[in-house]
Amino acid sequence: MMQSKLASLTLKGFFALGLFLGALFSSFAASAQQAAPSLPLLFDARERLARPDLSSLVRLRFLTSVDFPPFNFTDQNGKLSGFNVDLAREICSELEISDKCQIQAIPFADLRDALAASQGDAVIAGFAVTPELRRQFLFSRPYLMLPARFVRNLAVPLDGKTAAALSSHPVGVVRGTVHEAMLAAFFPTLKAEPFDTKDALLAALKDRKVDAAFADALQLSFWVSSPASAKCCALFDGPYLSEHFLGEGMTIMLRQKDSVLTSAIDHALATLSRNGRLQEIYLRYFPYGLY
Repeated sequence: MMQSKLASLTLKGFFALGLFLGALFSSFAASAQQAAPSLPLLFDARERLARPDLSSLVRLRFLTSVDFPPFNFTDQNGKLSGFNVDLAREICSELEISDKCQIQAIPFADLRDALAASQGDAVIAGFAVTPELRRQFLFSRPYLMLPARFVRNLAVPLDGKTAAALSSHPVGVVRGTVHEAMLAAFFPTLKAEPFDTKDALLAALKDRKVDAAFADALQLSFWVSSPASAKCCALFDGPYLSEHFLGEGMTIMLRQKDSVLTSAIDHALATLSRNGRLQEIYLRYFPYGLY
């Protein structure tokens, strides 16, 4: 049975490739005039993870998909691209095994079985970590957390710069999602207005039927910088992180027998986090930031 992508983001459909690329390229020009958004370090700067010996490794085959932009997709030239793809290449470079690395895209529904059948060595495609999967596979340390954020309509005056300023304003949320549950748990005094779909929520926010919304920061970040928002809105307060509601974050999935390779990937991720190369990849795909 296919696992849902991380934190039930439902990015497929939201990120039509044209919308993503348009927002991304327009973002670079604007972000050049702003301070670069910072990627929170997920590794302790004082922590040093051992680098295992990979001299006997014949090859490292990363498996991904092409339906999860901006993490993995095919660009306008048909080339496999995305945050996860660039990160996989940087991991191989850091481990000095670039000549042994391969990255292959297959349908998302086939990734789990392909890894179990040793048709690849590591999956980097946004699988949500679940207890069931942990019984079958190993996972790297998280390399990116996807937070929740508020977005506000700029035409609505707010008395403050924190969530407390929304106390007398209707805040939209998609019904039945982890974000609805998180909003109720984190902000029980806010007046939540549920909508059946994300599109209905964002249309209501744009039309001032609600003054703010609470949802996935990744979706909101690209929406506010895209033509679809008509510059009506901006991210507000946060970010808000919760493993209980949003999961463990972006990880790499490996076979149970590959504990040495998992440790090597953790070493590479920690190094890339400390030396700024992970931040560089982050800024390529999230010039406005998520945090």
